[in-house]
Amino acid sequence: MDPKPDIVIRNGQIVDGSGGKTFVSDLAITDGLISQIGGFIPRGKEEIDALGRVVTPGFIDIHTHYDAQVTWANRIDPSSWNGVTTAMIGNCGVGFAPCKPNQRNQLVELMEGVEDIPEPVLTEGLPWTWETFDEYLDTIDAKNYDLDILTQVPHAALRVYVMGDRGVNRDAATSKDREDMAQLAANAIGSGAFGFSTSRTINHRTVAGEYTPTLGAPEEELIEISRALGKTGKGWLQVISDFDNPQQEMLLLSKMVDVSGRPMTITILQRNDRPELWRETMKDISRAHKDGKNIFGQVLTRPTGVMLSFELSLNPFMACDAWKSIEKLPHDQKVLHLNCPSFRKRMLTEPQGEHIMRSRILNWASIFPLNDPPDYEPPPECSIASQASAKGVSPEELAYDFLLKDKGKGILYRPLSNYAYGNLESVADMLESPGTIIGLGDGGAHVGILSDASAITYMLTHWTRDRTRGRKFSLPWAIKRLTSDNANVLGLNDRGLLRVGKKADVNIINYQELRINYPEVRYDLPAGGRRMVQTIDGYDATILSGKIVRYMGQSTLNLPGRLVRST
Repeated sequence: MDPKPDIVIRNGQIVDGSGGKTFVSDLAITDGLISQIGGFIPRGKEEIDALGRVVTPGFIDIHTHYDAQVTWANRIDPSSWNGVTTAMIGNCGVGFAPCKPNQRNQLVELMEGVEDIPEPVLTEGLPWTWETFDEYLDTIDAKNYDLDILTQVPHAALRVYVMGDRGVNRDAATSKDREDMAQLAANAIGSGAFGFSTSRTINHRTVAGEYTPTLGAPEEELIEISRALGKTGKGWLQVISDFDNPQQEMLLLSKMVDVSGRPMTITILQRNDRPELWRETMKDISRAHKDGKNIFGQVLTRPTGVMLSFELSLNPFMACDAWKSIEKLPHDQKVLHLNCPSFRKRMLTEPQGEHIMRSRILNWASIFPLNDPPDYEPPPECSIASQASAKGVSPEELAYDFLLKDKGKGILYRPLSNYAYGNLESVADMLESPGTIIGLGDGGAHVGILSDASAITYMLTHWTRDRTRGRKFSLPWAIKRLTSDNANVLGLNDRGLLRVGKKADVNIINYQELRINYPEVRYDLPAGGRRMVQTIDGYDATILSGKIVRYMGQSTLNLPGRLVRST
């Protein structure tokens, strides 16, 4: 037996994921596991000097939408750029399995609308080597990645698979429909899925504006599926809801937990129209915990918002005829028109038509220039409205000129939730709540309007180091929230802590230089599809299963990541 460890990390500041005190130590990795921490460690086959660096467990991202990307790619970026070594897909009730051949377009249209992944990308990229959920898992299982993949079975796919057009049209399920959906969900959990997900929000629609098939699914349908999950003895329930009737909704969700005996995670966001509703939901969750129900609020580390740009899916002028005349042109040709004084006048003066997203986002007092580095907690005086007033110009003029910066690559930021009071104090309260877990980054989705996979890194840069407008948190506590807290809820007992015998998923971080970079647009998806990404500085190395997958900001050739099946 070779006595040499595969990798030895020397002199690192160990932040072990427990929330306890940090300490300087060496750490050895052998055969994909942490084999020793501290004491005399012989020279390893590979040595990494981590002096002045922070050494943490790999991060666990419980809310991503790489359901398509995992079928065509091996590198699950941008999440893997953010120190993530485990990512869960199948959230919000949408996904691509199970799916009959004649239903593929329906699921593509739903994913395009709900998660803003363009249809041409999905049509060209998805290999469709499956019909059943088991076959979808086999497709993932046949590939290697730069992080580990966990799956959930999505309610919308089940509904369409069992009910066809009736499911798409949100008809009530028959008793046979409910029985079939419940059996399929239980089979998926038995095959290795970590949960069942469903959406109960009006914000989730197809690209044509139709509501997601699961909106308003009757209680008996959800209860029967939950009961079937309970019989498997594993998995969780993931739910997003508007909570328009909070008491009735929480009663239903509590019944799902009661009949299943399984944990549940619920999206928690601060709505602008009801900014304190989330606190009532968290009180309900706290009461549920006291009654022995494992219900957790899932929260984001910053506002949910959209980026507005002439190169992205949304901009403040997107509903006028002038914009519509150029929107399908390549970006450089758009910029030629946008720089023309007569075209500029048209853009600024033409009446705006009807556009559901424009009416939702256009509030100049809540739109901010996005600077470098990006500020996700901008003060009111930085808004387009405030700056335009100070300069004596219209908000439209100021916004237009800002968007034309850097060859038309300027970006405006519009927080949509978690920012009702113009700061992140409510988010701080969410993060501190013992009934919450961190997620909602949506990696792989909304690729034309946001890039919130970096919200994982934001937990470190903003909340432990850079924040100036309120309280901050300790680094050990923040690391615990990104690692062992999520691992414990999911029952991932092999990861989330730096402990001897645990899986060797490790980040080595240059904490003082950790930085979220300005968003950039790349055309690297199938069919030349566009996506917005943010690169990250400061992750010296990310190690997955004892192999270095990222080093000094670059991918290595190692792809040890696999599908993880629930046990």
